[in-house]
Parts: sequence; structure tokens; C-alpha cells
Amino acid sequence: MTVEMKGYSEGLGAGSQTADAAPRDRAKQELYTASQWKLMRLKFRKHKPAQIALVVLVLFYLVAVFCEVVAPYRTDRDFQRHLFAPPTRIRFFVEEEGRTRFVGPFVYGLTGSVDAKFNRVFEINNEERFPLRFWVQGDEYKLWGLWRTNRHLFGVEEPGYLFLFGTDRLGRDLFSRVIYGTRISLTIGLVGVLLSFLLGLIIGGVSGYFGGVVDEMIQRAIDLLVSIPTLPLWMALAAAVPREWTTIQTYFAITIVLSIVGWAGLARTVRGKLLALREEDFAIAARVSGVSEWRIITRHLLPLFMSYIVVAITLAIPHMILGETALSFLGLGLQPPAVSWGVLLKDAQQIVSVALRPWLLLPALFVVTTVLMFNFLGDGLRDAADPYSIL
Repeated sequence: MTVEMKGYSEGLGAGSQTADAAPRDRAKQELYTASQWKLMRLKFRKHKPAQIALVVLVLFYLVAVFCEVVAPYRTDRDFQRHLFAPPTRIRFFVEEEGRTRFVGPFVYGLTGSVDAKFNRVFEINNEERFPLRFWVQGDEYKLWGLWRTNRHLFGVEEPGYLFLFGTDRLGRDLFSRVIYGTRISLTIGLVGVLLSFLLGLIIGGVSGYFGGVVDEMIQRAIDLLVSIPTLPLWMALAAAVPREWTTIQTYFAITIVLSIVGWAGLARTVRGKLLALREEDFAIAARVSGVSEWRIITRHLLPLFMSYIVVAITLAIPHMILGETALSFLGLGLQPPAVSWGVLLKDAQQIVSVALRPWLLLPALFVVTTVLMFNFLGDGLRDAADPYSIL
């Protein structure tokens, strides 16, 4: 009887182990039979910093698209009585009759004056209280240059003021200018990378596939280009942009300048990979079948390392953003009235100004955050580009 019960319990244990192993086997089977794109998604989900970076970057680009709505004021609106005003503190509680009471977000009034040493000083007026509201009326603007409206995501009604990042030397709201600068600083990275990668893929593909004299000429041109220090080359090319050009013309000129010096590294990488792939059996078979050289390069060879190209694009965008910021900071890139993060940082060039008004450095925080987020995203995509390591 004991032997029978023992055999019965062992049978139950084996059955439960089999039942538990079945879902694991199915999951493992689905993993082994999954497509490459599904494996890449699974690998990317394991990289938490990359997921956070993706969310942050999506928010930044949404702000860039709807910057007119998010910014409380226009970039050219100046508050003459609030030059170099400090950031406004948002409050939620008030003290009345010795008790603290929650009243919702609001700001106190701000009164500016000049002291005996001709320094701007500001005092909080506790008698004036302005509630923070959403979808409030404010400065009129044209959304995307099409629809005229005066609605903003948040703000306070006049005569109150909301300076989340303080104001600059002309009394302009720094937060609104940072929000507007997001559009130029982020899009110049996308446009510049697009141009540089088109040049890199085409020139590198031609160099690696055809070889010979063509390859030698292209490689020597790349050697000459990469031997020139990047910053002086940027400065020389940007200085050639006429100062009488409009903001849009200067924007595209700076984008082209950044693209000219950004394609060499990718072109050399593409050349090396095509040199290895052009002698593979499938490439020879396509050539014998009469397929054109252009189709072999674009349809058979380049897609084989498309994952690397995606990762390289992600990591190249922050270099473009830093390039525009550096040129504008040095006065060789975009010029006012254009608004970018580099243009805003020009006001922080003087140490005395930064020491007295540290909020002028806040645009640098957005540059650093954007570059870090792109690097985190690039790391996650680089891991996902090798999906079979998950098995």
C-alpha cells in the first residue's frame, strides 16, 4: 500500500512538472521561431534606460511640434520692468489666520526696482495672487503658420506674470524661448543626419562595391576630410554663410554645413561591409542574373546591415545638435531673431552674468538631457540589433 501511494504521488509530481514545463516549452518554441523584428522588440524591452529615453525624446519632439501652444509667451515679447527677473516659484498653499490652506497652483505678484548700485532687484507681493490655469488666453500666434489663435497650454491671466526660467537681459521669458528653441535644435539634428547618411550610404556603397580607382579616389577624399579639425572646418564653412540671409536660409545652410562633415565615418563603414559582402554567393548570383549594380547595392547588400545603420543614425543625431549649439554659441551659426538652444546660451558667455543670474544656463540642461537620451536610445538599439543573443 505504501509503495502504491508513493508511486501515485510520484506520478502526480511528474504530471505537475510536465504541466509546468509545457508553457515554458511553448514560450521557448515561440522564441526560437519568432521573426527577427519580434526578437529585436523583446531585446529592446529589456533595456529600461532606452525605453525611458524613447519616452523623453517623444515628449521633446511633441513639444517641438506644438511649441507655440506650450510656450506661455511669444519669443519676442519683452517685459521692460522685469529685466533679468528670477524664475517664478509656483505655490500651492497659503497661510491665513495662522493656518496653512491648499488653494491650488498660483504665483504671487512680482515688483521690480533698481537699488542704489543700479542692480535689478525684485520683491514678491503677497497681496497679489494669480492662479495658474490651463488652456488660458495669452499672446496671439499662428499655429504652424496656418491657424491664428491665442490659446496656450498653461499660464496666468494679466496683470500676472509667469517666468518659470526667469527672463533674459531684454526681459523676454526664457522658458518660452527654450520651448521655441526646441524646434530648431531638434529638427536640425534630424535633417542634418538625413543628408549626411544619404551621402554616406551612396558614396560608401559606390566605393565598396566597385573598388579600384573609384574606391581609391573616394578614400583619399575621406582621408583629407577627416584630417581637418572639425571645429575649425565648421567655423570656416559657417563663416561663409552671408549675414544678410534670412533665418530659414541660414538654418538650411547650417544643416548642410553639418552634413558635409558628417558622412565620412559612415561611408568608410559601409565600404568595409560591402567589400566583404560583394563576393558572397547571392551577390554573384544576382550579378550573373543581370540585376543592375544599383539594385544589388540597395536591395541585396545594404539591407543586410540596416540594423547598424539605424543605430548609427540614432547616435549621430546628438552630434548634429551639439554642432549647431557650438556654432550658434560662438556666433557663427544661427543669429537672432532665430531661437535655438545655442543662441540662448550666448547670453551665458560672461562669467559675471552667470554668477549673478544662473538661470541663463538652463538651456544647457536641455542640450545635455537630449544628448544623454539619444545615447541611451542608441545603446538599446545596438543591443536589439543583435537579437539572437537573447536565445
